[in-house]
Amino acid sequence: MSYAPIIGTLGYVLSPDRRFVLMVHRIARPDDQAFGKYNGLGGKMERDEDVAACMKREIHEEAGIEVTAMQLRGTISWPGFGKHGEDWLGFVFLITAFEGEPAASNHEGVLEWVPVQRVINNEIAMWPGDKYFLPLVFGDDPRQFHGVMPYQNGQPVSWHYTLF
Repeated sequence: MSYAPIIGTLGYVLSPDRRFVLMVHRIARPDDQAFGKYNGLGGKMERDEDVAACMKREIHEEAGIEVTAMQLRGTISWPGFGKHGEDWLGFVFLITAFEGEPAASNHEGVLEWVPVQRVINNEIAMWPGDKYFLPLVFGDDPRQFHGVMPYQNGQPVSWHYTLF
């Protein structure tokens, strides 16, 4: 069976002291599939851009800041993740430097600086699968992760990954 996922980016913006991460608390639209959840910033890649350009554009659109340094931490294939069971392929970035002051909110909700430790410890409302890959995003291992996390009915059914 052919695999034709929606390609997107997901970015986690670190504060200058690296103790906080900028998250969007998705409370703007009650019909949002992620309503009430905290999430990194990002979205769908456009036809004429590469994944790095997509990440920079999405961060600017959603937070009003300019990315000056980022690292690709890994990729995740999310078969069945979409609202109607669409497959997604996400490129996950850690944004380590930026210019400007983040906006207070965007079209999805309120932007909040959340302690990284609370995110890693799964102490805030997030997608159920985030707890599996976020320790890899914020961890000290410099290798990238490349994982597969199939979803069914809004829940992850498995998770495995390769580091290199």
